[in-house]
Amino acid sequence: MDGHDGDNSKQSTADMTAFVQNLLQQMQTRFQTMSESIISKIDEMGNRIDELEQSINDLRAEMGQEGTPSPSAPPKAREEPKSAEDS
Repeated sequence: MDGHDGDNSKQSTADMTAFVQNLLQQMQTRFQTMSESIISKIDEMGNRIDELEQSINDLRAEMGQEGTPSPSAPPKAREEPKSAEDS
């Protein structure tokens, strides 16, 4: 019976090895899928940020043409007219 038990042990080890390899392959596939999804979402967010920046710049350009300061922009140091004392 020792030879028979040895065969079962070898088969059990082979089954366990195959199971672990299959499990690792599944985990690698899922990890790769998740990585691609995350990278895709980061790229999408980057594109949206670029679009938002462009919209903000467009709005600033429009506001500059109208001559009205942005309410959220910090007030710029105004140039005061030079007096006779400054000259």
